[in-house]
Amino acid sequence: MKRDRHEVAIALQQQSGWIASGHNTATIAHISHQRVPVREKLLHSVWNPLRPSGRRAHQNMGDTLTTRTRLTAAVAVVGAASLALTATTSSAATRPGSAPRATSKALIIGTLLPQTGSLAFLGPPEIAGVELAIKQINAAGGVLGKKVVLDQADSGDTSTNIASQSTNSLLGKGVSAIIGAASSSVTLSVIDKITSAGVVQFSPANTSPKLTKYPDHGLYFRDAPPDTFQGAVLGQKIFNDGSTKLAVINMQDAYGTALAAQIVANFTGQGGTITKQVTYDPTTSDFSAEVSAVKASNPQAIALVGFDETTKVLQELIKQNIGPTVKHTYLVDGNLSSTAYAGFDPGTMSSGKFAVQGTTPGTLASSAFKKQLATVYKGLKDYSYGPEAYDAAILIALAAEQAKSTKGTLIAKHLIPVSGGGAGASGTKCTTYAACKKLIDKGKNVNYQGQSGPIDFNKYGDPSVATMGIYKYVSNTKYVPELPFITAAVPAP
Repeated sequence: MKRDRHEVAIALQQQSGWIASGHNTATIAHISHQRVPVREKLLHSVWNPLRPSGRRAHQNMGDTLTTRTRLTAAVAVVGAASLALTATTSSAATRPGSAPRATSKALIIGTLLPQTGSLAFLGPPEIAGVELAIKQINAAGGVLGKKVVLDQADSGDTSTNIASQSTNSLLGKGVSAIIGAASSSVTLSVIDKITSAGVVQFSPANTSPKLTKYPDHGLYFRDAPPDTFQGAVLGQKIFNDGSTKLAVINMQDAYGTALAAQIVANFTGQGGTITKQVTYDPTTSDFSAEVSAVKASNPQAIALVGFDETTKVLQELIKQNIGPTVKHTYLVDGNLSSTAYAGFDPGTMSSGKFAVQGTTPGTLASSAFKKQLATVYKGLKDYSYGPEAYDAAILIALAAEQAKSTKGTLIAKHLIPVSGGGAGASGTKCTTYAACKKLIDKGKNVNYQGQSGPIDFNKYGDPSVATMGIYKYVSNTKYVPELPFITAAVPAP
């Protein structure tokens, strides 16, 4: 639905009641995964989903960052070789190098997820989510009477050409859809190749706004919200915490540059001042110059946008005495972690009023869902973007069922309605592949309600509604939700 301005209603209980203001605004609700009516017409020029609020206890989301070594051990990666398997035969302990091939009528789904590189920490939960989904799809009869074949490959990162090689391999095997990449920059390096081949590309973790209106032939989708959402939440959160002077240190790629821009726009839109913004090459190992420049600008708060190199940035901030024990420090989904900072001095990440905070899209994985993931990936402790990866596979399968075809271009035409977007909003709601498939078999339209929350694709293949969590560290290895989760209409591009 086109709007010149979205309207926003805040689901944070304030002493002053529900609040709202708007620019690129959204409908905010407490984490009920339901749209809420607008409570108040917005009057201001900047979207404001946040004001100071009391804390509310939730269970810890768990780790969102692990070491490259740990990931390699977890998924048994050997270099950049792709892994091909069917969901019915995969296990966490062994990842077979090949699997029986399906007939030409079977749905073949490929994955292009990080097993190596700077986003390797996202690999295990995403891989587990896809494997669980395919296992459940096949247990429910598969797609169009055939078991789905899952063919997995490594995406690496932009420092290598692994993604291109993996994409060529997957396309050569006749995939109808590819789930991935996790990195927006990696996706941008292969999206033309994938979509030009008539294959659906579906990312569970891309957030760069650049992908919203990308000329993708209608074949690119994602169920993680673009950073217009996270940037709005975090930028305003920092200002509402009382800081009026902010420094931003961000990596130079499609993700880091775009998210930093959104944080800056929303922070300054509230009346704040950016004392310094420093962009760095993600392959660098020395951040002394960047941190010196930030220190000289004397900010009240510092926002860090990056991946696993954030540990080194924080170490340099601490070395120059502007670390998280003396400055308000904020992280994002790419570096929020319960393991990466374990080696810091006790209390570094949770020092009183300076306790580090951060944001990440998505909901908490439920205990039941975590147990289900353990059936395909034993020892999994990290769940970031696992629900989104699971939902991606389910939606692709449902779209194929609705299309009565495994052809990528036909699957794409049905992804929006089965997600609850467009005409699909009136479809019957269902929460599992088996339940949705039964409805489709009866000739009914479905509106899938995912593990990651409502999705409701818009015309660009972005979720029109999403959920954001705000977290605070209580130790170097644990962070908990600081505020009730925010479910909102995603701000327009």
